[in-house]
Amino acid sequence: MQTLKIGTRGSPLALAQAHETRARLMQAHGLPEQAFEVMPISTSGDRIQDRPLSEAGGKGLFTKEIEEALLDGRIDIAVHSSKDMPTVLPGGLELTTFLPREDARDAFIGKTVKRIADLPHGATVGSSSLRRQALLRRMRPDFEVVMFRGNVQTRLRKLDEGVAEGTILAYAGLKRLGLEHVVTDLMSLEDFPPAPGQGAIGIETRIGDRDVERMLAAIHHVPTGQALACERAFLAALDGSCRTPIAGHATVSGEKLSFTGLIISPDGTESHEVRLEGEAADAAEIGLDAARTVRARAGAKFFDGWA
Repeated sequence: MQTLKIGTRGSPLALAQAHETRARLMQAHGLPEQAFEVMPISTSGDRIQDRPLSEAGGKGLFTKEIEEALLDGRIDIAVHSSKDMPTVLPGGLELTTFLPREDARDAFIGKTVKRIADLPHGATVGSSSLRRQALLRRMRPDFEVVMFRGNVQTRLRKLDEGVAEGTILAYAGLKRLGLEHVVTDLMSLEDFPPAPGQGAIGIETRIGDRDVERMLAAIHHVPTGQALACERAFLAALDGSCRTPIAGHATVSGEKLSFTGLIISPDGTESHEVRLEGEAADAAEIGLDAARTVRARAGAKFFDGWA
């Protein structure tokens, strides 16, 4: 096989994820670094910084240009943050491989206090995620939640500039960037459940590309793949996108899978949770069952006006 071209966004975190993928492939197959080429691709999501993604077009803005390059053969695989992946992929593409999942928790970074509970009444907290915004409002209705777009470094700079008194970021991303030291507190999975796919690197390929499939099979982490099948099924059944505050997290132990899902109104005043367990082999069906259950509990009116 010729040089394997790895497509990725150009942010420091995206590049770190692509480099981790390359390192695992090098180790699995005994290949030199020269056997791979990491190709950064600018996406619409990277360029649009002046408004929330929910208003600009949703998660697909982070993948569109990369998927176009995959479809036309400019790259051989695409490395993504799984939580940024739409549930419906373009025809001819599939998510085939997941690396071992990092810590899925969210991290609080405080400018003046260490814990989010210690922020003063009416404190300003920055986040671009509708899920995080809704959970923050549920936790502390007095918070002033402001939009915080940009990559990790941009958001940390905004914090230093005093745009907000604290922000929430994915702990996994901070760890991959070697920035654990900026974290002042970790949010519990129970009180602040993560986005479906959070902490997991997903690799997208062309359907039927057997050479690439054989290469990637050596680095695929089956338990992470099962957890993501459940979470993405939950998200898809609820028509989840950047426009909807949805949380979902599955864990696999042996042949058993446990899933917790949450839907919450954007203002944080109403939420519905579901917990299911079953066989890991039935991951996607568990996710679908969880979505049906939580949708029935919430009622049709709960979703009015989300889109």
